[in-house]
Amino acid sequence: MAEVKNTFEYTEDSIRSLDWKEHIRLRPGMYIGKLGDGSASDDGIYVLIKEVIDNCIDEYTMGYGKQVDIAIEGKTVTIRDYGRGIPLGKVVDVVSKINTGAKYDSKAFQKSVGLNGVGTKAVNALSQFFKVTAFRDGKEKTAEFAKGELVKEHREAKTEEPNGTLVEFTPDDSVFRNFHYIHEYLDNQLWNYCYLNAGLSMYFNGKKYISKNGLLDLLQRKTNPDELRYPIIHLRGDDIEVALSHNNDYGEDIFSFVNGQYTTQGGTHQQAFREAYVKVIRDFFKKDYDASDIRTSIVAAISVRVQEPVFESQTKTKLGSLNVYEGGPSMKNFVLDFLSKELDNFLHRNPSVADALKKRIEQSERERKELAGIKKLANERAKKANLHNKKLRDCRVHLNDEPPAKNRNEFIEQQNNSTIFITEGDSASGSITKSRNVDSQAVFSLRGKPLNSYGLTKKVVYENEEFNLLQHALNIEDGLEGLRYNNIVIATDADVDGMHIRLLLMTFFLQFFPDLVKKGHVHILETPLFRVRNKQETIYCYDEPEKKAAVAKLGGRPEITRFKGLGEISPDEFSRFIGRDMRLQPVILEQGDHIQQLLEYYMGKNTMERQEFIINNLKVELDLVEANN
Repeated sequence: MAEVKNTFEYTEDSIRSLDWKEHIRLRPGMYIGKLGDGSASDDGIYVLIKEVIDNCIDEYTMGYGKQVDIAIEGKTVTIRDYGRGIPLGKVVDVVSKINTGAKYDSKAFQKSVGLNGVGTKAVNALSQFFKVTAFRDGKEKTAEFAKGELVKEHREAKTEEPNGTLVEFTPDDSVFRNFHYIHEYLDNQLWNYCYLNAGLSMYFNGKKYISKNGLLDLLQRKTNPDELRYPIIHLRGDDIEVALSHNNDYGEDIFSFVNGQYTTQGGTHQQAFREAYVKVIRDFFKKDYDASDIRTSIVAAISVRVQEPVFESQTKTKLGSLNVYEGGPSMKNFVLDFLSKELDNFLHRNPSVADALKKRIEQSERERKELAGIKKLANERAKKANLHNKKLRDCRVHLNDEPPAKNRNEFIEQQNNSTIFITEGDSASGSITKSRNVDSQAVFSLRGKPLNSYGLTKKVVYENEEFNLLQHALNIEDGLEGLRYNNIVIATDADVDGMHIRLLLMTFFLQFFPDLVKKGHVHILETPLFRVRNKQETIYCYDEPEKKAAVAKLGGRPEITRFKGLGEISPDEFSRFIGRDMRLQPVILEQGDHIQQLLEYYMGKNTMERQEFIINNLKVELDLVEANN
């Protein structure tokens, strides 16, 4: 075969060097993970906020400044700490020169979150407006930037402000398209900071956040005391803190933290906890319980402090460090030694808790054995159904695939964007299938309405063909570790039947796989209700106000189409709504929401309270319809 030569000239002129801001703006995913529009808790706009707050937390950890103020007005974020303040002569360098910062001095920041000096530089580069002011010993220094470019460097001036740093920024809307902040995500983010830094006061738009009891407060907020099998166990040691209990939910609910950083993807410390906990429980009861029986229904939190932590990504969501500090114990031995002493002592001192824990484990064991035969038959049925051809139009990249050495960053970005659309009906699934991105978007087709699974046991997941095939498509039978898609998107018509299907699917996830919702994986696809167009322009509108604005913009008598279902939207049009500008409504459990109470309210007996809720909301809908007519 003849050799094919590329005519591209590879010369010195082909080599290009990017400065720091160009590289960040060219490859933002390397620095802040996925971009997103704010509909997911790990979207870039929240990472920008986190990067600034992390610096405030590091100051607090070092013993400087007990308060952090955060404010959001429109799309502009302001963050003020009361630490030492950036040295005035280095204000510009700290936010605009890579590998510049005090955290390279290990004596100044022994157990810091941000050790690579990139965080605020990324915020600067990805903001259309960025301003930093340092207050230090009666003087202040301000610098202003636009997309990383220095716009104005103010002279030093006298001030009566207390020491600290003030950062104000507006994310670049050419990078974060159509973004918006969901305050529930920020609420959780700030509470986590406070749980891990007892005594720190944080204020968000005037609301105060403070914790006195650390991870105990976290679990109390995340659980319903009436559903816990025993009171929360709270253990503290040098550089480690653990809180745990069991409830009646399926799965494992473990929150893990490193140096005040919420590691949403876990890492070596979380895995060490899972393994050490199993060993301690087996040793205490002197019985070789199955690991899954010990951990089923656990709700726990672990926080560790590590010198110079190594994370698997710039966004610091997964810990890679194997040792607690250089030359020190392995993470596995560190956690095991702590639990072997503290948890074992606690259980010996509290026999009633030990007994309740044993009963929960034995209940899980009975349920697992009862399901064993059913699972085998269900798995055989799933194979016969030829899942990947009949029900699932799969994509090429999945969340837990091993990234290749070549084009690694692009692959990881596709993993973050990996999505499965769950839809009903041939026309809707056909439109999405034809218009999707085959690299990162999959489609699962439902046949009719799902079963109402409220109050049923997990046995129904295997006996019901639709549920069984869906859990196989997601690969969540044995937990979230094998989850194949980062985003699970319910895509149904915006009518009564579509709303009913949404509710039944959310009931299924909350009942049997609550971690999917708690971890922010479940979303609702928003599609336009109207198309407004004339010969020059077409505008898609998602609600009545957008429609009115479009009509006013186009003038005259534009053509208005009301979409009644997903199947009415052509594949060419659909590609606009599931691409870069896709609008997702996250399914969020707000503070105080507890799963069994929610399911009982919405899916249980038809109580007067629920009837009044439906009637009141129906009246609102009818009023809207009447106003539109």
